[in-house]
Amino acid sequence: MNQTGWQKVSAIEEENGGKRNILFPLDCEITVGFGYAALERDGVPMFTEDTCGDHDVPLTGAQAEAMAASDPDHDWRIELWAPLYGQTYQRHAPGEWVLIKKSKGFA
Repeated sequence: MNQTGWQKVSAIEEENGGKRNILFPLDCEITVGFGYAALERDGVPMFTEDTCGDHDVPLTGAQAEAMAASDPDHDWRIELWAPLYGQTYQRHAPGEWVLIKKSKGFA
């Protein structure tokens, strides 16, 4: 647990000639099309794909980073849940959104 009370969850590491964290690319969009895509702060959705107002312009990783950077003392996560996959990324450091959970989705 850090000084502000939220806990950094261990990253899921990829082995490809050595261990490395899997990161959410800041130029990617937080979207799945069918399912649930969200940016959450302390478990509360700050953005969800279905409430972005204009489905043609979803939130990007860079926009999520800007929001988190302006209020860093929280548990920020990107949640992606689709029919065939699920992924959760947690912000561990500036510009570093680390994969902490994955699943086979909801179908």
